[in-house]
Amino acid sequence: MGIPKDVDTILTEYINLFNEHFPGMMEGLYIHGSIALNAYVEDSSDIDFITVTKRSLAEEDSKALTFIHTTIADKYKKPEMDGVYALREDLGVFHKNRGNDVCCPYYNNGELHFGDFFNFNPITWWVLKRKGITILGEKLENFQFDLHPEELSSYVLGNMNTYWTNRILMAEASMEQLVNLPREKIDLEIEWTVLGLLRQFYTIKEYDIVSKLDAGEYGLTQLPLEWHKIINEAMNIRKGIKTKIFSTELEKLDQTVRFSKFLIKYCNNNLVNS
Repeated sequence: MGIPKDVDTILTEYINLFNEHFPGMMEGLYIHGSIALNAYVEDSSDIDFITVTKRSLAEEDSKALTFIHTTIADKYKKPEMDGVYALREDLGVFHKNRGNDVCCPYYNNGELHFGDFFNFNPITWWVLKRKGITILGEKLENFQFDLHPEELSSYVLGNMNTYWTNRILMAEASMEQLVNLPREKIDLEIEWTVLGLLRQFYTIKEYDIVSKLDAGEYGLTQLPLEWHKIINEAMNIRKGIKTKIFSTELEKLDQTVRFSKFLIKYCNNNLVNS
């Protein structure tokens, strides 16, 4: 697939703006996420980027960075940029191993933040190293960072048993509130949950990372028929297909919770140390 045309247009303008405000500062620009996985979905996917700079950018640089990203966001509503500014030596480092006094600027959900970037994790580095796209700077294959498949699988299982387990318990406890949300928000929750967990299922089983839609297809080949409706529902949402599979929003949400609990239990009971 390569770089989609709309993404290329945004990146070109982004590089020009960055160079205007920080001349000679950009050492490299790299793309990971759905674009690197050849799974870019127009009007849905983000531009997941890592900009490597020659010095640490600090809060005094926030005005210029905010201007850069606001200019891009105002001109191009989609796709959104989502990424971080890092030093070369940050590549491959897990956020938990960074010092408490280390913070970096990152742009997420239309806002610039300074802090410990949450996506310095095995998933990011695995995709970046194996499938990442070099837009500018030294080729990724020349960087000396890597991780073992077991590290990737262990991280994903831990995430499943903390973030996802807590998220599902909260959803189950607040079903009455969730069912009254606008349909678009319910659909986003279903897509995020079902396909997100299926990506983790794939990683634990296959020691690799795939896109949300590829994870959905994988789930259809690996999991019992009773879960195929909710998997297809999540995939349809991701694709923008309006086909109605469930008769009510409550039925969709209930099936999402039940599927999630099943898959987490299945991974813990059948795939750990398999």
